Amino acid sequence: RCPFPQAIVWDEYLTGPFGLIAQYSLLKEHEVEKMFTLKPGRLPPADVKNIIFFVRPKLELMDIITDNVLREDRGRSPQRDFHILFVPRRSLLCEQWLKEQGVLGSFIHREQYSLDLIPFDGDLLSMESESAFKECYLESDQTSLYHAAKGLMTLQALYGTIPQIFGKGDCARHVANMMIRMKREFPGSQNSIFPVFDTLLLLDRNVDLLTPLATQLTYEGLIDEIYGIQNTYVKLPPEKFAPKKQGEGGKDLPTEPKKLQLNSAEELYAEIRDKNFNAVGSVLSKKAKIISAAFEERHHAKTVGEIKQFVSQLPHMQAARSSLANHTSIAELIKDITTSEDFFDNLTVEQEFMSGIDTDKVNNYIEDCIAQKHPLIKILRLVCLQSVCNSGLKQKVLDHYKREILQTYGYEHILTLNNLEKAGLLKPQAGGRNNYPTIRKTLRLWMDDVNEQNPNDISYVYSGYAPLSVRLAQLLARPGWRSIEEVLKMLPGPHFEERQQLPTGLQKKRQHGENRVTLVFFLGGVTYAEIAALRFLSQMEDGGTEYVIATTKLINGTTWIKSLMEKLEPAPF
Repeated sequence: RCPFPQAIVWDEYLTGPFGLIAQYSLLKEHEVEKMFTLKPGRLPPADVKNIIFFVRPKLELMDIITDNVLREDRGRSPQRDFHILFVPRRSLLCEQWLKEQGVLGSFIHREQYSLDLIPFDGDLLSMESESAFKECYLESDQTSLYHAAKGLMTLQALYGTIPQIFGKGDCARHVANMMIRMKREFPGSQNSIFPVFDTLLLLDRNVDLLTPLATQLTYEGLIDEIYGIQNTYVKLPPEKFAPKKQGEGGKDLPTEPKKLQLNSAEELYAEIRDKNFNAVGSVLSKKAKIISAAFEERHHAKTVGEIKQFVSQLPHMQAARSSLANHTSIAELIKDITTSEDFFDNLTVEQEFMSGIDTDKVNNYIEDCIAQKHPLIKILRLVCLQSVCNSGLKQKVLDHYKREILQTYGYEHILTLNNLEKAGLLKPQAGGRNNYPTIRKTLRLWMDDVNEQNPNDISYVYSGYAPLSVRLAQLLARPGWRSIEEVLKMLPGPHFEERQQLPTGLQKKRQHGENRVTLVFFLGGVTYAEIAALRFLSQMEDGGTEYVIATTKLINGTTWIKSLMEKLEPAPF
């Protein structure tokens, strides 16, 4: 706590995650007078003694900070003091860089703020490390795995040692090893807290490359696919949200996007977020009837007591009404897209691939989309999906796609194609064998008779396809992974089990009917549809397991592929 007024200079990427744990009003109480976004040039004028930089340890940000510090007017009085906080860890490389630029000495404090796992909802934690997948699989940089292990150690310090650790994949193995080592190196970390979690399941994203590529079909998943949810907020086109006044033909349509926060604190959203989009309409119309009936009650309130009762419920009813209005508008926006011909054609091709139809030859729809120059990311998602559903493409098919993409979208994308191949997303078939059908059948990844309204299986989140990652979690709980040893061997990376000793007296005696709690940690990102599927398993009557989800980043196919694209400027000629 600083007795002097201070200004914070934010690395823009951190403002979203920090907004979830500390609102500006809270920072104001702690003498924060001003907040600026980190950008080159002179720092804006502010009547403060201390300037604190909150930044990720990235070299390109160090250049901006150097510029800020060097342009500071040394002649001004009083002099301003600089401090730097690295999130989530200090970096020797960055400090060395600042030293070489001659500004390291300007910082009175150089600290780190260990923000590893940020709570997004009651059952969801994310590190929001946007480059974790690329770093792990393309650059062999395991920093984010170290942060994940650190985050898990903090979680255990708060909620007790997790007795069982299961994992699948190289990154999972790495994180488990680091946790075991950290526990050995800090013998004091053995705590006497009764464990909240029974099991930790570490899953590599590259064990299931298929799921994020497919279009999510839950309400929340589609909002994310179409508009992008960032740190629980979504920005939507404003025209559907304009208050409708009588007799005014759309004169003053708002131009600012409508920004809404989406989480389970909102009753209606909690109810519909994880439903298949086709089941959302009926819930909304049922809600509308209930709310208008509740407002009608006011005509029946006769006595003072009844009127008081009605007035006391009014704020809740008005909140419910505005929530309903918002979600009806969002559902209309989404419906305009999901009923379009293009959405239908795209989904049809995805579902053919996932159910194993024509995965081994050049697809006509993809060729047409390339010819019509549809957005490149859409093309890449489809081609990668086909590759994954065929355990890689025949060289001839792969070369054809690559040639078409480079000739249509520009040769600068050759690096992106190279990255996708390195990550295992778009690659030649090794040894001419396609394992996907075996995996699909053994794990029941494709269900023909899916019930979208009242689902009985997780496959409802993709209208037929059950996310492989979640199926692995489901089978681990019952009957256990021994039943699928053969398939586990076909998926990349080792699978393993570790046990952590608990001090006597902390072993759980499970009451009859008490659920086990499993923490599923996705290393490399997780989609909202997978989260919905895990919540569905938590709510199953006879499930016996509740799931809490953690991840390095909340992703969808678009943001994921984007993180693997190289920004090469097209040639100037």
